Amino acid sequence: MTSTSPGARVIAALHANAAQRSYTLDAFQLAAIDRLGRMAEELLTPGHRSQPRSLYLWGPVGRGKSFVLDGFFDAIALAQKRRVHFHAFFRELHQRLFEHADSGHAMDTALEQMLGDCRLLCFDEFHLHDIGDAMLISRLFKAIFARGVVLLTTSNYAPDQLLPNPLYHERFLPTIELIEQRMDVLSVAGDVDYRGLEGAEPDPFHQGAFVCPGTAAQRTSLGVAPRPAGGQDLKVGYRLLRVLGVEGRTLQCSFKHLCEGPTATMDYLALVADYDRWIVEDLPQLSTASAAAQQRFINLVDVLYDQRCELYLISALPLNEAVDNSEVADISRTRSRLSQLRQLTALASDSLSTPA
Repeated sequence: MTSTSPGARVIAALHANAAQRSYTLDAFQLAAIDRLGRMAEELLTPGHRSQPRSLYLWGPVGRGKSFVLDGFFDAIALAQKRRVHFHAFFRELHQRLFEHADSGHAMDTALEQMLGDCRLLCFDEFHLHDIGDAMLISRLFKAIFARGVVLLTTSNYAPDQLLPNPLYHERFLPTIELIEQRMDVLSVAGDVDYRGLEGAEPDPFHQGAFVCPGTAAQRTSLGVAPRPAGGQDLKVGYRLLRVLGVEGRTLQCSFKHLCEGPTATMDYLALVADYDRWIVEDLPQLSTASAAAQQRFINLVDVLYDQRCELYLISALPLNEAVDNSEVADISRTRSRLSQLRQLTALASDSLSTPA
């Protein structure tokens, strides 16, 4: 591509954006930027010989995936584009599918309303939490590709790591194969977590805490409200969910109501749109809860972690005893994510310890 071509202009804009922020781009980010330059060239060159391939960027948190995606979206001179957080898009899709459930072609109608003449769709933070979502996502991706839309998505997971639960993973393999057939898969998995560097914006999830046993002194030190005696019903989608209380962007709820009742991942996704500070009370020894409750808790932590919510988890047991050797799949990931919270115990109630 020439220095004045659409792709070169996008690449130059991304490099200028990094320089303006004093970022030093690593090899993974540079490869992603070059690939996005080719995508821009293919999208914007009149009479290009073939449909541009979609792109799946994956890597751990803090590797610059969203920075690259956002810079590309801002730089590409294409009117028919849409950039949306995947969970927000998925929630809207659920709503529109419900509205057109009796039409016989609900998916096509929903996407026509949501995308119109869109040629480039950018999903940030694509993730899967349960098999119900997975089956709908399979239909969604097939419909997007059938419309000729170029898809650019970021994820913390490689395609073959999606829906890792062995009970369900095999059923999702056809969709993984579809992603790998229709999308170029590119790792943005450098060694540096840029969110953890000095001067980086603080990560809300890491600002939360695992609190044992939740004394008044501990709560005061964290600015966490006492556990309310009563509760209230909160409308989530088309039903009511029992919670302990809400104040501003803070939601206070119990493990029992969130995980032992018939809640779903979509409920958690709906709640994080309105509440980004969560206080979850009464976490038991997880292995004593039902398998369904354990899986809901795993899904809940995934949502709160992926959405970078500030979480205060209250338990009578320290983390290693509360999240113990459950046989539910993915529990090791949950334990790892919760270990990133500050740990506060009664024996050290006057100080917070931040995990290394």
